[in-house]
Amino acid sequence: MAIDKVLLASPRGFCAGVEMAIKALTWMVRAFPAPVFCYHEIVHNKVVVERFEALGVVFVDDILDVPRGYPVMLSAHGSAPEVVSSAQTHSNFVVDAVCPLVTKVHHEVKVRVKKGHNIIYVGHEGHEEAVGTMAVAPDSTHIVESGTSVENLPDFDGPVSLLAQTTLSHRDWESILEAAQRRFPSLSTPGRSDLCFATTNRQGALMFIAERCDSVIVIGSANSSNTRALERLAGEVGCKQVFRINHASEIPYGLTGTVGVTAGASAPEELVNTVIEKLNPRSGVEELRFVVEEEYFPPPRELRPLIHAIGFFAKLGLIDSLNGSSSDDRSIEASEVLTTLQ
Repeated sequence: MAIDKVLLASPRGFCAGVEMAIKALTWMVRAFPAPVFCYHEIVHNKVVVERFEALGVVFVDDILDVPRGYPVMLSAHGSAPEVVSSAQTHSNFVVDAVCPLVTKVHHEVKVRVKKGHNIIYVGHEGHEEAVGTMAVAPDSTHIVESGTSVENLPDFDGPVSLLAQTTLSHRDWESILEAAQRRFPSLSTPGRSDLCFATTNRQGALMFIAERCDSVIVIGSANSSNTRALERLAGEVGCKQVFRINHASEIPYGLTGTVGVTAGASAPEELVNTVIEKLNPRSGVEELRFVVEEEYFPPPRELRPLIHAIGFFAKLGLIDSLNGSSSDDRSIEASEVLTTLQ
């Protein structure tokens, strides 16, 4: 390959919710003997999932597959209320690593349905986040994926609200919002957008570099909604060559000129580094920062007493602070944590 330059989008990769979930599952595998169970993939990334599987984490798609009494974590995408209840019944230690932004949408559903609203939910059918959100009020919630889907909805009795899967692109949301407002003129939407700030920031960062690129590489797994949104966006803004890859070995041969690189919100920075290394641009790498992200989500509340206890006993010299893991959760990034798990 004859790559002149790499334009590196910033921000990229792990968002605050993914940071929280990965570090939480790390605390679990350090504190409990294998196996530790996780309902659904902790995040949508093959490298991350395989790293935890090698340590004895078992990912299940049915909460009843978790043997009674074993520790279990619920994934960042959010779980149906009955799944949370079942986990608490069967396990002695349950950690819900749901992203706070997803929790906000669940809360919106509950509050609005209690007020008699019908919910139109913009999301991807079958995605874990959509499944969990729909389950909050299944009889009052209707999923749509396009403007055409909106036209096919019934005529509702009572008020109508429009909510969204957090990882949607703004373009997807806006096109469906316009269709829903035409169909339901009194439509209600949240005062604060359901769309994840990190998803929005990564899309803005990609658009910031796209016009200068001959091709764009988007790093992330096929089942990652926000990664696929980045892939679509790059094409929509005019990039003729857009490649979504899981790791550097999938980089196509024959790339030339300037290559843009970004990563979905569940892709670790180590993948970005290996991609850049393989591209080996002659004129180096230019990182273009669209916005600075400083958001931090603390560990799930169920884990906090355990983390504090570990820090206390480590200070007394009674334990090894979990093989060097800091008990100050905020002081270490999830990408660093992942490298300790190899």
